[in-house]
Amino acid sequence: MSDQTRLAAHSAWNVSSGTGTGQPQSLETERCQRRDQEESRPFLSDTWKCSPEELGHGVQGLKTPLVPRPPVRPKPCQQNKLQHLHSAERRAAARRLRSRSSEESSSEPVDTDSSCGSLYGADLSASPMQCFQGRSGVAPQTPLPSSSSSSSLQECDTSESAGSTAEYHNGPVHTEPQARSDHPDIETVSSANRKLPPVAPTKPLPPMVINLDSPVLRTSNRIDQDYMDYMRVTQTVSSQHSNLLSLSQGAEDNRSSISMSSSSSILFPVRSEDLRKRSYLEGSLLASGALLGASELDRYFPDRKVRVFITTWNMQGQQLPDKLDDFLLPCDSQYIQDLYIIGTQEGIPDRREWEIRLQETLGPHFVLLYSAVHGVLHLSLFIRRDLIWFCSEVEQATVTTRIVSQIKTKGAVAISFTFFGTSFLFITSHFTSGQGKVYERMLDYNKTIEALALPRVVPDTNIYKSDPYDVTTRFDQVFWFGDFNFRLDVKRAVIDELLQNRNMDSLRSILHYDELTKKLQEGSIFKGFKEAEISFLPTYKFDIGCDVYDSSAKQRTPSYTDRIIYKSRQKGDIFVLKYGSCTSIKTSDHRPVYGYFQVRLRPGRDNIPLCAGQFYRDIYKEGIKRRFVREQKRRAFWNQKNSVTCSVS
Repeated sequence: MSDQTRLAAHSAWNVSSGTGTGQPQSLETERCQRRDQEESRPFLSDTWKCSPEELGHGVQGLKTPLVPRPPVRPKPCQQNKLQHLHSAERRAAARRLRSRSSEESSSEPVDTDSSCGSLYGADLSASPMQCFQGRSGVAPQTPLPSSSSSSSLQECDTSESAGSTAEYHNGPVHTEPQARSDHPDIETVSSANRKLPPVAPTKPLPPMVINLDSPVLRTSNRIDQDYMDYMRVTQTVSSQHSNLLSLSQGAEDNRSSISMSSSSSILFPVRSEDLRKRSYLEGSLLASGALLGASELDRYFPDRKVRVFITTWNMQGQQLPDKLDDFLLPCDSQYIQDLYIIGTQEGIPDRREWEIRLQETLGPHFVLLYSAVHGVLHLSLFIRRDLIWFCSEVEQATVTTRIVSQIKTKGAVAISFTFFGTSFLFITSHFTSGQGKVYERMLDYNKTIEALALPRVVPDTNIYKSDPYDVTTRFDQVFWFGDFNFRLDVKRAVIDELLQNRNMDSLRSILHYDELTKKLQEGSIFKGFKEAEISFLPTYKFDIGCDVYDSSAKQRTPSYTDRIIYKSRQKGDIFVLKYGSCTSIKTSDHRPVYGYFQVRLRPGRDNIPLCAGQFYRDIYKEGIKRRFVREQKRRAFWNQKNSVTCSVS
């Protein structure tokens, strides 16, 4: 406060008290003493703090300007000799730490201690460094014990402990600002210059037990995806056996269960409980886990499509050719099919010999599931050996189209069965022959679809789409093939002229005269059936042993008498892969006609009678035996042909 203000206040006090005499000498003395006390008092802050009354707030007419000053850093306390000695010792300890870390990084010793104190060693724990407490600058005289190095590192407020601990965890260095300001001379170790020693276990690892039953080791054998699902069943079974079996027997049972789910096999695990409860001859009504269900269908046919080979041949009662490879295994097919259906008309009398020859040609991968005969008509069904368990019982039916039923040269024979959830019907027929007898052939068709009483035992897959007067409506997939005897309604000279070009345009021109093509387009016969595009020459009538059409006095017109047509309940279920004829077999006046088809399958339920793996075992054994003998003769012939005989004259 200024002197004028104090003087005015003092004069006013004297007037109010009623004393007219002032005391200037005592007032001056008091003012000097107060100034000396203020000068001797140490500055606590850069800015002088005064009360509002002293600054003149509330006093009118007095305005004292206040000039602010920038803050000034407080002066550090002077260190005494003892503190300076401690600082020197800390710097020496830091240098020893840096030298030890460089030696450890070069030699890379194994450090078995994981405590924080092990990073500093015994020198740091035994050093006389001590913690500063407060801001008085007085250090305690009691040294830190070496046994509590980790705790002392936490209590000390030095930058060494904080920096090294943070470096051990590969993190940033965090130190308190108070510790930094109190100890600016402490040097920190840079994390970039520090290399951590490798971590080693505190005790030796247990010996590795080589267990071939371990599921982890079996991953190298590419376990199936359903292995984890089956492990749940395995664990349940093993827990039930644990109370009854010994340890070795339990391990053996576990190994057998694991090996059942191998990627090298198509087989799947079957529970013992299912074998107790299910017959597998009649099956179960449940869709899940059914033998004909979706799981089994996807396992064998991931795309749910089966490949079917169908062929028809009018053999004219002639002798069989030496080899049937071109008949069943054409060169335009790289892989074998799943089903082989062979229909013949005017076949040889010896039925068994014909079936053995077919089995010999197809080999051990196929079995004769069923065969049916009606006079000189013959129908055989071969299936791949591993698919026989998914077939229902096979049923057959025959019909005679002759006026006299005892004459069985014309008519039809049919075979039906269900494969998974899809029903199949195969019909081979021989209709009335003769040029211009279209009406008689249509009568044969109508009589066939009405007289074939199928199915009998196997239930219909869709009774709502079935017609009791048409057998072809009671099955999902229908294939009808044979010698239909439909001719080309044109003169022989016209056909001979068109056959000279032998290109697709000439074949399309020939088909304009085909009787069956016209009736299919009209819908008056074979309702709902389709035929693939014909890209081969007429298959009738040839002179036996050559490729010349009928050169006899009758001069019959070449025709497409041998045909394969198909029908399905669902649109797009049958896809034609190949439709052609076999020109290498010339033992008959007809050429065989074949077709590759891809048929869509649907899962089914086990509510149908199954075939239970039945097939013609005697045909299979004899056919494989002949195939083996034929192979031995062929090898002996080539060995004799390739041998060289030296003669000395």
